[in-house]
Amino acid sequence: MSKATLATSGLAAAILGLTTATPAARAAAITPIPLSFTNYTTVEGLAGNTVRGIYASGSTIYASTSSGFSASTNSGANWTNSTSTTGNGLTANNVATGGLYVSGGTIYLATTGGGLNISPNGGTSWTAYNSASGLANTIRSSFVSGSTIFATTSGGLGVSNNGGSTWTIKTTSDGLAGTSTFGIIGSGSHLYVGTQSNGLSYSNDGGSTWTTQDSTNNGLGSGLVRSFFIDGSTIYAATGGGLSVSTLGGSSWSTLTTANGLADNTVNGVYVDGGNIFAATNGGLSISTDGGVNFMSYTTAEGLLNNAVQAVWVDSGNIYAATNGGLSTTQSSTPSGGSTSVPAPLPLFGAGAALGWSRRLRRRISGQQR
Repeated sequence: MSKATLATSGLAAAILGLTTATPAARAAAITPIPLSFTNYTTVEGLAGNTVRGIYASGSTIYASTSSGFSASTNSGANWTNSTSTTGNGLTANNVATGGLYVSGGTIYLATTGGGLNISPNGGTSWTAYNSASGLANTIRSSFVSGSTIFATTSGGLGVSNNGGSTWTIKTTSDGLAGTSTFGIIGSGSHLYVGTQSNGLSYSNDGGSTWTTQDSTNNGLGSGLVRSFFIDGSTIYAATGGGLSVSTLGGSSWSTLTTANGLADNTVNGVYVDGGNIFAATNGGLSISTDGGVNFMSYTTAEGLLNNAVQAVWVDSGNIYAATNGGLSTTQSSTPSGGSTSVPAPLPLFGAGAALGWSRRLRRRISGQQR
């Protein structure tokens, strides 16, 4: 594919038009850069086609689905699955949206009905912690800080200081905004916990005390906060009403919506890499290269398996989108196990795309443009 070019006068006009237009008009003016997606389903060996979580590092890919856990150590060419019937300790197949977490080589799966399943060996074997351990059987997400494990549940925030053997449950009586908790993330002594309908709570002392932020008083997009991402001093919250951003430690928020080009205001997950923002929404995968001022969105028309994107991950410029139809990736080379979907005709470069795209992602653009 040859490089798309813009005449100098045309580019100047495009810049002028974008800088003077409303946010909605600017977003509408941006056409997605063509990306080539490599797709994985049960045909290629995944445990299930509804993919709820994703993690990638080098040639290792982990995918959590509604039908079990899948691991590949060769960039998706082959997959090994764990289910409740494979006999390696996994207690439930249905993993929550965003319920896959990896820390120090250990995998944590937040399941529906089977508690928190932990594997220290890439999914070869699992140990479950549930109501019998003082936690709960339905877990939404998890996070690890040092020797402490945190797990969000419909009944509060579970905290274990002994590897999961025993748990303490934090609720509204401890200062949380709501008992039904969802996303969680932390950095140092700072913790952020999202709830189902009451906004989020943040703690600056490791969870001893909490401060509540909501959509009414603090600018959050919605009371539902599914997940978080921290990039330096900036915090991103995936909410039911857009992507909320705070540079003030969570004390106040601004929210990005479809007016900025998001494919949908229901945001399930977020990832930030090299200044680029990736939002997993119910309407597709949205990417911003200008700090969220504008987003380019990708759907089934551009090769995604399904428009409902549950989670997103980026590793070495490769994008991994967990969708309700399988796993869609933009890996730089197509493993033998995946099927490549290239939309036709490919969309043209939009003015916003011409203004900037990270070097790493530019190498991943369809056809490498060389």
